[in-house]
Amino acid sequence: MPSDVLQGVALVTGGGRGIGASIARELAAAGMRVAVAGRTSEQVAAVAEELSGLALVGDVARPEDVEDWVERTEQALGPIDLLVANAGISGSGRPFLDESLEEWWRVFEVNVMGAYICCRSVAARMVERRHGRIVNIGSGGSYLPITNPTIALGTSYGPSKAALGRLTEILAAALGQAGIRVFLISPGLVRTSMTEWMGDNAPWTPPELAPKLVCVLASGRADALAGRYLHAEHDDIEDLIARADEIAAKDLNAIRLQR
Repeated sequence: MPSDVLQGVALVTGGGRGIGASIARELAAAGMRVAVAGRTSEQVAAVAEELSGLALVGDVARPEDVEDWVERTEQALGPIDLLVANAGISGSGRPFLDESLEEWWRVFEVNVMGAYICCRSVAARMVERRHGRIVNIGSGGSYLPITNPTIALGTSYGPSKAALGRLTEILAAALGQAGIRVFLISPGLVRTSMTEWMGDNAPWTPPELAPKLVCVLASGRADALAGRYLHAEHDDIEDLIARADEIAAKDLNAIRLQR
């Protein structure tokens, strides 16, 4: 995968640790000015300082926090060219009848509503400029077969990521007319604090793949793939770019009902 030299401003939510921090680092190394947003001030500050970026602390599910992030980013760094809506949480891990309504709904608040709030706030400004890209972080948990009756992440994580996937596809269609490209990626099974419980024998995805994919999307070379489901490990993005017309014509890289 060739290295892309990037310019402009990126806002990465959930950027204080794990996949989000890796994406923030990769974008900064490629040349972007990066704002790092998250709930844990120490983590966010550490990553932002490392990148000479902007640290933003708050809750992605609070519209006032997100609006503050966007305003502060544009004041300090300039107009946002790229939003990476990475902030997400896993489910409670409790059996269906044991988890509380509050635990279940909180996952949707962060994984779906939080991404929606971020997309809405950033897109309002992008539409005025008729320029911008959004990358939402999905998961195989939204569609992979359920092979174990014990759902390790609870019953909310997979449905929340399924909702995010459909939301992304709809936003890609709705915002594409204004020049905004919206993407959905799966980073694969990356070893983080959220997934550490799976142990050494899990089929871990190399952690550098998702950040490199985001950089390609930020470059604009893959704009024809907006709205498609892109997997950091199992898709060759350069091949998909070359086959973009075929992918659109055959409706590939999409989650569809088959009969």
